[in-house]
Amino acid sequence: MANVTHLSGTAMMVLRFARRLWVRVSLMALLALMAAVSATLLEEFIPQGLRERVPAKAIMPVLTILASGMLAVSTFSLNVMVTAYHAAASQATPRAHRILLADTTTQTVLATFIGAFVYSLSAILLIQAGFGAQGSSVMYMAVTVAVVVLVILAMLRWIDHLSDLGSMDATLRKTEAEARKSLKQTRAAPAQGATPLTAETVIPNDASPIPAPQSGYLQFIDAARIDKALTDAGARVYLHVSPGQFVLKGHAIGYACGLDDKGVCTVQAALTMGQYRTFEQDAAYGLLVLSEIASRALSPGINDPGTAIDVIARQERLIWEWACTPPTRDAPCYERVFAPALTPETLITNAFASTARDGADKIEVVCRLLHALRSLATSGDSHLAAAVRDAADRTRNHAQAALTQEADRERMHQAYDVEGVFIPSP
Repeated sequence: MANVTHLSGTAMMVLRFARRLWVRVSLMALLALMAAVSATLLEEFIPQGLRERVPAKAIMPVLTILASGMLAVSTFSLNVMVTAYHAAASQATPRAHRILLADTTTQTVLATFIGAFVYSLSAILLIQAGFGAQGSSVMYMAVTVAVVVLVILAMLRWIDHLSDLGSMDATLRKTEAEARKSLKQTRAAPAQGATPLTAETVIPNDASPIPAPQSGYLQFIDAARIDKALTDAGARVYLHVSPGQFVLKGHAIGYACGLDDKGVCTVQAALTMGQYRTFEQDAAYGLLVLSEIASRALSPGINDPGTAIDVIARQERLIWEWACTPPTRDAPCYERVFAPALTPETLITNAFASTARDGADKIEVVCRLLHALRSLATSGDSHLAAAVRDAADRTRNHAQAALTQEADRERMHQAYDVEGVFIPSP
């Protein structure tokens, strides 16, 4: 798996471009068109005996059926995809919609269907226009057989994929996978490979502010590009904004020493801003999306505590894996670039704050959340344990105010005080 934290901004944009649905479909359509044209160009290499056995009229019915059938299948598949994704967005969270759009299985299947349609239509046009002699029909037959096999395999894959397309389980699974990937990358390269900016970091008095190039969410920090801009030995860049934070154009997002105006412009160009939060370097974003799914499930209109409990279990697993993964001990890749590192407080807040608030009146959700927090408190990370203790206190306070039955309050206190993990210190 590629480590996105060490990719350049250009490589990141290429990856984003490649994940778009129409890109893969367009590439398949282009390959199909090339296959149809190459069948005409390679006819001279076909033996004469084989040319006589496969006349053009033998391939035309197959191409006609393939063209009409793939047009209908492509249209139907697109309708199914759009319906399923909109249903997932309404049942889970609109943020999950963008995760589902990047599903490679759906993109490959649709690309295969549309590519087969483009190939068959192109071949029919070339044959009817008289391009190519008798030998080209042999090449068309060979390519058509290969296309039919690909279409059959794509249909079988599509049928299997439709069983959970847009379902809550599939949405949770894909969101958890994106969150896990971001958390692992952040653990392996804290602060995007730069030197972590802490309270002990001293910013020189002569440092000049770096204004945000535009308003929006900070999506990506190209630390390598910033480091290359620091040509002077004493040059330093101190960024105090993390990926996922919203900034306004002109507001200071950091400070620089030893940089001229051109260098500051280079630093600004190395910061990717956008309308939405993304997963590349925003490790807490996946936990927040899962939390939104839990809040939607706890709303009065849906009233599905089971989904909220499932989300809590997934978040508990993600944070536990993050805490149990030893952080890298290597020196920062870009020692003269300073950036904030992910904190346990941010993880816990993004994961559990809204669930503690929205599920405060449901004792089963409260107890499951306290159980998750109690487990995370034993990870051995003192900073995480402190953040977990604060979250447990907030969860208890929310539940104390929302629960109406004394028996539920007593059950909540028992869950809170078990083994003395969350008993407040005197």
